[in-house]
Amino acid sequence: MDPASQDINLNSPNKGLGVDHSDSLSDVPVEGAVGNSASPLPPGLTEEEAEELRTELTKVEEEINTLRQVLSAKERHATELKRKLGLSPLNELRQNLTKSWQDVQTSNAYKKTQETLSQAGQKTSAALTTVGTAISKRLGDMRNSATFKSFEDKMGNLKYKVVGPRGNGDAVSSPTDTTPNQENPPF
Repeated sequence: MDPASQDINLNSPNKGLGVDHSDSLSDVPVEGAVGNSASPLPPGLTEEEAEELRTELTKVEEEINTLRQVLSAKERHATELKRKLGLSPLNELRQNLTKSWQDVQTSNAYKKTQETLSQAGQKTSAALTTVGTAISKRLGDMRNSATFKSFEDKMGNLKYKVVGPRGNGDAVSSPTDTTPNQENPPF
């Protein structure tokens, strides 16, 4: 719809509308509308005053319908402009979420929480480093102890008994190996 062809008179029933009136909102009922003039008059109200109020109500209802039509036309026009600009509802949502996240990040509560968590992380890291160092030192002390050396010697003797005099690099053959060893033929 061409913006130049739109009627800018707010009192005009054709305001903002093109030729197409198929989706007109004029049939939409307005809440509280008085459609029957045969209703009893409230006390203290003359027939003339009631007629004036009915006329004014009719005018207000027509203005409401006009404004609904104008709003509908403006919304369609805005949608068309957004489409021409390549703005989709998904892009708008993405922009809104980005802006909201930036607002959260600049808030005082977020900054304080971030600082607190950063300090807690630094303290935790320092504590874990201290624990790791202490464990390493204890394991080193334990390895140098007489008990561990005795255990290590016993394990070495056991390995020698199981594997034999082979070096550490030689593979141990499994009793289920089907390839016979030339040094020890199966027969």
